[in-house]
Amino acid sequence: MNCESVTKLIPLYFYGELPPDDEDSLEQHLDACAACARQAESQRALSAALDRRATEPSAALLAECRHDLMRAIYRQEAPAMRRLQPPSRGGWNSGFAAWLPSLGAWRMPLGASALLALGFVAARLTAPGAAGSFSLAALTPDVVSSIRSVQPAHESAGAGEVQIVLDETRRRVVSGRLNDSNIQRLMLAAAHDENNPGVRWESVDLLRSHSDSTPVRELLLNRLAEDPNPGVRLKALDGLKAYTGDPEVRKVLARVLEDDDNPGVRIAAVDALTAHADDNMVGLLQGVVEKENNTYVRRRCVKALEDMNASAGTF
Repeated sequence: MNCESVTKLIPLYFYGELPPDDEDSLEQHLDACAACARQAESQRALSAALDRRATEPSAALLAECRHDLMRAIYRQEAPAMRRLQPPSRGGWNSGFAAWLPSLGAWRMPLGASALLALGFVAARLTAPGAAGSFSLAALTPDVVSSIRSVQPAHESAGAGEVQIVLDETRRRVVSGRLNDSNIQRLMLAAAHDENNPGVRWESVDLLRSHSDSTPVRELLLNRLAEDPNPGVRLKALDGLKAYTGDPEVRKVLARVLEDDDNPGVRIAAVDALTAHADDNMVGLLQGVVEKENNTYVRRRCVKALEDMNASAGTF
């Protein structure tokens, strides 16, 4: 493995995304190459700096992005072309449906083109000032609607009838300060959202500035110890840095250092623990050095032991 390939792989290595063989080769290279080792340290410092930079997208932008994502998921789960059912009588739809299967591998691209054309026509019909224009939002205020399928109605409904299936999510906007009990309660609930790591990350990012609150600090400890997403765990750890002298916080940090599967999180745990170093850490760090298979984490522990005038080995 040469320096050029190592430089490209360092970001993946730092977040524990490399296959074991590539990770071993890269660590061997870092042991022998001081320049690449400095590059790895620079990557860690850059990641930490970016993590500290606050971004505040508008609520409208976040809502729009989530809505677009929801529409994309719906379309992927049930593509409209697969849901079209040919009517019992003849017509363009029956001919079109009969024609598609014969196209084999071309069926999906052509179906997507047809949907694109339908979308263009719909956009023209709903444009401001267009004849007969209408809006789903006007029909259902404060409701996000996504068309899931369009198909001819059952034969008994009569000629010309269509059936449109909508997926609707009622939107409600709640605003307030983070020290408001209701807002904080919603934020704490959002930080436990099992299905959306982005919402958990946003919630922890906002709450970490209020870690002086006992419920918030308990949440940060919980997310650091149990959240499956390493980005959320890093945010939670960042919110606990002011409390690294607290015995309960140090207990969780020690467990993270020993057991977390992400080397970036383990490195952050070392840095947090050594910010308030004490003699009780010597045994912990020596144990990590002995069993740690990540060269970079091991180096951080050795450096911490050297700063404490302690041996890296156990006797």
